[in-house]
Amino acid sequence: MPRGQTVSSSVPRRITTALALTLLLGGCMSDNGINDPLPRMSKVKAEEWARHWTESMARTAKAEIQPETDPELSAASFTHCVGERDEVAGDGRFTLRYSVRAKLPKKQHAQAIRAIRDTLKRKGFEIVGYRSDASKNPANLVDAKHPEDHQAISAEDIDDSLLVLIVNTPCLLPPGVSQQQF
Repeated sequence: MPRGQTVSSSVPRRITTALALTLLLGGCMSDNGINDPLPRMSKVKAEEWARHWTESMARTAKAEIQPETDPELSAASFTHCVGERDEVAGDGRFTLRYSVRAKLPKKQHAQAIRAIRDTLKRKGFEIVGYRSDASKNPANLVDAKHPEDHQAISAEDIDDSLLVLIVNTPCLLPPGVSQQQF
C-alpha cells in the first residue's frame, strides 16, 4: 500500500459483522455434515432406479438377468440408515441393496467386468476395487462409488456361468417427511 493511504474502516467492520453472523448462526458449531439434507426418493422409485442400474450393467456385460432374481421375487433389501455414531432416525430414511444374477459363460467374465468398469469410469464413478485374476475367488470383480451421489455399484463372477450385479443406495429420505436432526 502506498505511503499515506489508509485502509477503509469499513473493511474491519465487514469482517467483524461476518464473524458475528457466523457465530450467531452456529458456523463454529459444526455437526460434521450429520444434518446435511438427504436425497429424497420413495422405496418404489429407489427400487426402479436400482433395477435400471443392474439392467444397464447386464447389457454392458452382454449377460442375461436370471428370472429367479427378478425384482418381483425380492432382489431388494431395505434397511434403516445407521449414522457414524450409530444413530438411527425415526423419519423413515432407508438404504437399498439391490442385486441380481446374470448368466454369462465364464470365458466372457473378464471382458464383461472390464466393460462395466470402463462404463462406470466414464459415468464419473470412482473405481475402488478391480480384479481380473483367475487364481483368486472371485476371479473378476469391480467395486465403484459415485463421488457426489454416493451410490455404490459392484459386479463379480460367482461361478462358471453367473455374475452378481449389486447396487447400494446412499441413505434416502422418503418424500413428504421432515428430516430428523441430530
